[in-house]
Parts: sequence; structure tokens; C-alpha cells
Amino acid sequence: MLIEHPQSSRRDMLRRFACGFGSAALAGLTTWESQAQAARSDHADPLGSRRPHHPARARRVIFLFLHGGVSHVDSFDPKPKLSEMDGRPVPIEKPKFNFSPTGNLLRSPWTFRKYGQSGIDVSELFPHVGGVIDDICVIRSMQGNFVAHGGASLQLHTGDGILVRPSLGAWALYGLGTENQNLPGFVTICPTFNHGGAQNWGTAFLPAVYQGTQIGDCVSPLRDQAGIRNLKPAESNVNLQRRQLDLLARRNRRHLERRGDDARLDARIEAFELAFRMQMRAPEVLDLSDETEETLALYGIDQDPTDDYGRGCLMARRLVERDVRFVQVSHSLPKAYWDAHSALKKNHETNARKVDKPIAGLLRDLKRRGMLEDTLVVCGTEFGRTPAAQGRNGRDHHPHAFTMWMAGGGVKGGMTYGATDEFGYYITENKVHIHDLHATILHLMGLDHTKLTYRYSGRDFRLTDVGGEIPFDILS
Repeated sequence: MLIEHPQSSRRDMLRRFACGFGSAALAGLTTWESQAQAARSDHADPLGSRRPHHPARARRVIFLFLHGGVSHVDSFDPKPKLSEMDGRPVPIEKPKFNFSPTGNLLRSPWTFRKYGQSGIDVSELFPHVGGVIDDICVIRSMQGNFVAHGGASLQLHTGDGILVRPSLGAWALYGLGTENQNLPGFVTICPTFNHGGAQNWGTAFLPAVYQGTQIGDCVSPLRDQAGIRNLKPAESNVNLQRRQLDLLARRNRRHLERRGDDARLDARIEAFELAFRMQMRAPEVLDLSDETEETLALYGIDQDPTDDYGRGCLMARRLVERDVRFVQVSHSLPKAYWDAHSALKKNHETNARKVDKPIAGLLRDLKRRGMLEDTLVVCGTEFGRTPAAQGRNGRDHHPHAFTMWMAGGGVKGGMTYGATDEFGYYITENKVHIHDLHATILHLMGLDHTKLTYRYSGRDFRLTDVGGEIPFDILS
């Protein structure tokens, strides 16, 4: 029999022995937690579903991250002038903010052709994505602030490339909670361990309960690691395990009452409970054996080289189908990497063959199930690549102008937005900064990015910092 002895907390001792001054100081150290928690009426259930600021167009988000820097001028932003002036010096001033030196202009090794009723030009690298282009809004005027992978990846995922900040998925979960009780609200599939690592799906100063749950990693094939780590119980007797968790929960909550607001302890309690519920639900969700042969083929599963990313995309569909709020599927180091400083043609062709069919399959599958209308799919990379050559046949990093695309969830399909100059160096029309992208994603989820704040270290933080303008022309 376990006897539970009451204990005095450090706060209680300070109250008794320091006339309250020490207690006041300690309370000041935890103000950011207590104020933020007290401001929420659902403190008892930090993951409880919450009303959005305004009606949402997207109930859930799938973010497809292509790590390394996909070349915009070789994928979705054709530049005939590059072919015309191939090998000649760049006739305009190059950006002063460079990663490394580049030489003369370099034509694209791939041809472009028009797809769909919209007639949008897409490179031969992405014929399958071209086949669903009428559902896609191609943003050709993206801009970031960081020329190295680490800062650029962090900015894309967290809004800041220098300081530790909560990830986009964590902000979404913090703002809206979850609509299911047996699965995580935020999942990251095969995330990268490089260039920000866990910060790309972490919570920083937000309560830890909002961080992403990892499925697989970027090292091994997904077919060999399709489960969630540490989910299988050591105790085979479910009833006994439930009694053990109940005892642990009572002790933890008693400790929480003595400590007061403690976001980390809140998260620990919730994690144990969610893990218990997930033991029954998650294996079924991640098991693809009940999918039809036609669906597996649609994603390129059990085919080379599409099997790995196809599995990630199909898992994403199965997760959002069960009301997981935010799912990220990464195509990243060391299995894949779009960083083509040399051998551009081999690099991009190898990687495009891995993702083109699975991405198009995901959009087709969502649409035929009636899910694309309220599921926002975002496909992006941390920056583009230079129109000028690096070495003989590569391209360098280029955050000054690049391309991303969005589909479903309140976004107009079959359109392009923004433009770059005739070489693809600079934005000439409708710039969309990373902060603008984040503001748009949150807006479509029903969240006002200026109101989604968290007080920490004496100030209110938000994902978009002091920026963020929504390009309403792309919204349906």
C-alpha cells in the first residue's frame, strides 16, 4: 500500500519564512505561464477544441516540406530569357545578400508546358502535379530573409530564423485545440534532424503539450518505421496499466496543486493520458493494409522510387481524415535533399521522381473523398535557387524570390500569384513574405494572426512577429 505524505512546496516555504517577498519574486518568474493559462477558460483541458476567431475555411492542414531549396526557375516559374542568354553574364546587379559566388546565367535543363484548363506552365519535372494544377494556386513571389538552410528552414517553420520560436503546427494547435481525443493534434512524418531539427516541430515557450508528435525519421525507410516511438505498453494487462496511470495522475495532480500553474507538468499529465488512448487508435491509423490496391498505386506505394514519400502522404490523408489538425510530411536529409550546388539535373530529377506522383495522388485522393474543400495543402521549400550558375552546372541558394503552392481549404485553384523578373532574380509583383504565408494559413484555419499571441518574457509574441499581410486575391 502506498502512503502519500503531504509536502510543503518551495512556494509555501517562501510565504512562511520570507514575509511573502520571496513568494512574490517566484510568482514573477512564472507570470508568463500563469497569465497565459488564466486567460484560457479551458485550462483543465489544454487540447480541448476551441472556437476560431472567424469561420474557418480549412479544418486541417497538410504541409509538404521539400528540404534543400527547390529551384523555382526549373519547376513552376519558367524563364525563356535564361535559355536565350544561357552562359552570358548576368545583365542586372546580383543580390548583395548571397551565400556564395555565382557565375553566368544558366538555362533550365527542362522544358515547360501548359497544364489543365488554367494553362499554367509546369516543368517536365512535375508532370503528375501538372495534372492537378487546376486545384493549385502557384505563388511565384515568395521571399524569406535567410540565405543559409538553418535560418531559412527555421523561418519557414517557426517564423524566425535566429531565435527559438514555436512552430506553425504548435501555434495552430494552441489556437484551436484538437478535434479528436485518441490521436495527437499535430504530427510530423519523417522530419529532418538538420537545420533546426526538433525546433521545426517544437513549442519553444508555448506549453509542451502543443508540440508535434514524430512518426518515423529522415534516416530509414518509412515502411520499416511506421509506428510512434515508445507507444507500445510494457504492461500487457490494460486494466492494470489503467490503474497505474490513474495512480500516477493523482500524484501528479496533487503535485500540480502545490506548484500552481506549471505548463510542463500539465503537458506530462496530458501526454500519459493521450499515449494510453493512442495505443488502441494509432496502430490502426498508421496501418495501410486496409487501403485498396488502386489507392496504394495512386500514391506510388510499393513502387520505386515513390514508396517512401507515398507512404508519408497517405498517412497524412489518414490522419487528417481522423481530425488531426496539422500534419507535416518532410522530404529531407539524408534520404533526399534538393540542395543542388552542383549536378542540378541529376539532383532535381532524382528528387522529383520521388515526390511528384505521391503529391498529386494526395490531392486527387482528398478531392475524390470530398476533403480537399476543407483541407489546406501547402507545398514548399526554404528558398529557391539562383538563375546564375554555381560552378558548371549547379545553382546557389536564393531567398530573394522563389515559389511555393497551396491547394484546397479556401484557396483558389488554377491560378498563379505574383511574378519575378525575366531571369527569376527579383520579385516584380505581389511579394509574399514568409510572415504573409503564415498569416494566410492561420486565416484559413479561422485564426487572426494578430490576435493569436502568447505572453512570454514580458511581451506578447505571435507567429508573424510584427508582419503578416494576407493576399486575399488567392482566397476563394
